[in-house]
Amino acid sequence: MNYRTILATGMLATTLATMLVTTLATTACDTRDIAPGRPPADSRVIPPTKITDFSLLYAKNCAGCHGPDGKGGAAIGFGNPVYLAIADDATLTRVTANGVPGTSMPAFAQHSGGMLTDDQIDAIVHGIRIRWAKPDSLRDAHPPPYAAQGSGDAKRGTAVYGVYCSSCHSADGRGGKRASSIVDGSYLALVSDQNLRTTVIVGRPEMGAPDWRNDLPGKPMSPEDVSDVVAGLSRNGHRPWPVRFTAAEGGTR
Repeated sequence: MNYRTILATGMLATTLATMLVTTLATTACDTRDIAPGRPPADSRVIPPTKITDFSLLYAKNCAGCHGPDGKGGAAIGFGNPVYLAIADDATLTRVTANGVPGTSMPAFAQHSGGMLTDDQIDAIVHGIRIRWAKPDSLRDAHPPPYAAQGSGDAKRGTAVYGVYCSSCHSADGRGGKRASSIVDGSYLALVSDQNLRTTVIVGRPEMGAPDWRNDLPGKPMSPEDVSDVVAGLSRNGHRPWPVRFTAAEGGTR
């Protein structure tokens, strides 16, 4: 075998080796996501702190108390458009993040001892607003403000209760055929004054409880009526310990 033959044979071998390496590399790149034992891209685990899907976050963190469909349960339903008309995003964010101390509403933000990031809380609040808010729900009605403008008159609240509430909750507040007790210590221990106020204003439609406009047909409750009846319930109810928080303490719910 002469020199030219040897050289040609060597060049051919080099070329074939190069082609083989290139083919293997290309094949490996094309099959890296379907190789045996390798999970597909859409099955890769997302870190819990990166989940921002509203439906999933709501189901895991909110539905247990507020209802899977937003119609309420142990707590007021976010699907009540009257509630969303009076509670702004800042309120929803604050309560979700910090909870309401002394009540059954826990804090969900990591900075308050919870599990959710600020982005996740924003996703929940935004999702609630998008899914259930109805801008025209109040029409021409003017509801009492979400937060009380001052302390109510408990004495007058007793009279207001007699006009607007006693027909369902009974004269002494211990409940009747149409509604349960609202002076029971077990109930009052789980709610803040703001929670009472919110319920009086927005009602609990899933339970047949009317909002501030319909307790007495044709005679909606005034802001003073709401503040006074809450003061009366808080003072006259059998709460085992006081549960009164300012907005700064997270007491708005």
